[in-house]
Amino acid sequence: MKNVGVWIDQKEANIITLANEDAIKTKTIYSDVETRVRIEGEKKQFGRFGDQYLVDEKGKKNRIEQHTMRYLNKVREELRSADQIMVFGPAQTKKRLEKLMFEDPNLVQKLKEIKASDNMTDNQKIAYVKAYFKEN
Repeated sequence: MKNVGVWIDQKEANIITLANEDAIKTKTIYSDVETRVRIEGEKKQFGRFGDQYLVDEKGKKNRIEQHTMRYLNKVREELRSADQIMVFGPAQTKKRLEKLMFEDPNLVQKLKEIKASDNMTDNQKIAYVKAYFKEN
């Protein structure tokens, strides 16, 4: 049985796979989401066009959304071969991953739980996943 725990936030996702008690495999997927992107030649937060000021807030928001969806789709693809999935992490990104997983009927059946947790070291994440699947 292939049990998978995913610790996820906006910067990275750590996928911890437990094939059995001794076999542990970890993989880290880094996000390309940049919240402060500086475009070459940009000097101010706005551009002036005649008497109007143009702000690219909507474009920046759309770029962040596109990068986030690409990141979450990469994580979702890694989870396809799992038998049971538990997602945990500190941010709201885990909720967005859950919504994305609900679009795929195969992944929804495998999803056991979404849990809130703080930032952890790699060893703490592995211990957390082992303890969770030992209980359940």
